[in-house]
Amino acid sequence: MVFDFSVALTWILFLALFPIAFFWLRRAWRIIVKRDFSEVALKRGQSPPNPARFAPYEAAVNLVAGVVTMVVIVSVLLGQLDYSTWSAIAGSTIWCKFFMDFALSRHAHASASLPKT
Repeated sequence: MVFDFSVALTWILFLALFPIAFFWLRRAWRIIVKRDFSEVALKRGQSPPNPARFAPYEAAVNLVAGVVTMVVIVSVLLGQLDYSTWSAIAGSTIWCKFFMDFALSRHAHASASLPKT
């Protein structure tokens, strides 16, 4: 194997999966077990008016994304996935997680900006 730019990027992506999975699973643990809603549906660093309402959704997103990432890591280490497959799964998981977090935070804060009637 010749060490070039694509090999370096492959290793960076693979090694980045470890802290990504750790942080996502830790967030799910904090929400589910410790009942810490301080990081639920943040928008500009602020929690929504009722973070407990959106905590199950945030926990589910973090748990699913963390488990999928851990499955990818284990599968790569066991040699069960080739590069194109695991990089597609990992990339799709990362992007879907970011989009779901964005949508959840905007939805959680939208009810706070509506006028009371």
